[in-house]
Amino acid sequence: MEPEIAGFACETFTADAVTHPVYRSGTGPAVIVMTEIPGITPAVISFARRMTDEGYTAVLPQLFGTPGRAPSNGYLLGTLTRVCISSEFTMFARGRTSPVVRWLRALAADEHRRCGGPGVGVVGMCFTGGFALAMTLDDAVIAPVLSQPGLPATLSARHKADIGIDADEMTAISERVKAEGLCVLGLRFTNDRLCPAERFESLHRHLGENFRAIEIDSSPDNEWGFTGSAHSVLTEELVDEPRHPTRAALDEVLELFRTRLR
Repeated sequence: MEPEIAGFACETFTADAVTHPVYRSGTGPAVIVMTEIPGITPAVISFARRMTDEGYTAVLPQLFGTPGRAPSNGYLLGTLTRVCISSEFTMFARGRTSPVVRWLRALAADEHRRCGGPGVGVVGMCFTGGFALAMTLDDAVIAPVLSQPGLPATLSARHKADIGIDADEMTAISERVKAEGLCVLGLRFTNDRLCPAERFESLHRHLGENFRAIEIDSSPDNEWGFTGSAHSVLTEELVDEPRHPTRAALDEVLELFRTRLR
C-alpha cells in the first residue's frame, strides 16, 4: 500500500505496460506536478496544494522516493542511486528523452479527458524539469513549466547545453510551440551548477521568444542572501512573501496557468 498524503487520493495509472501511483486532489483543469529528487517531499506537497487552492486538479505522479518524506542527504543519495540504474530515466546521455516521458504524455492525455478544460499544465522540477517540455509533444499539454531542469547531468560543456530531448522530438516540439504560440516558462538561480545558464541559452535557440526565462540572482553577496547552492525555486527555496523573487517566480507560474488553463 502506498503512503497516504492528507487530502489526496492515490490511484495507479498504466500506459504501455508501465504503472506508477498517482496522487490527485482538487477540481478543475489538471496541473501535473513532477517532483524533484528525492521525491514527493512536504515542500512539493505544499506546492501541489497551492494548485488546488487556485482551482486546479493537482496530479502528482510518484516516479521515485517515498511520498511525504522530508529530504535529507542520505535519502537524496539513495534515491539518486536508484534512478541512475533505472531504465526509465536517462541520466547522462545527451540528446535523449527519458523513456518515462511516454508514460507521462499518456497521463497528461488521460487527465485532460478526465478533468476537461482547454488543456493541461505541467511542472517539472530538477531531475524532471525537462520532462515538462518533452511532454508538449502531446497536444493536451499547453502550459509547460521547467523549474531548474537538471538533466542530463552536467558532466561536460556539451551536457550543460543539452536539454535532454531527442533531436527529432525537439524539432516537433519547437514547431508546435511556435505555431500555437505556447509559452514555455523556465526558472533557475543564476549560480545553479545543476541547471547551468547554457541550458537556458539552448532553450532560447530552440524556442525563440516563446521561451520565457526567469533567472533569480544567486551570485555572491546577492541582495536576498541566496547561497551558491540555491536550486529549488518553487519548493525548498520558496519564500512566500510579497516582492520576494521566488514568490514572484511562483506568481509567474500561476499567471501562466490562469492565462492558458482558464
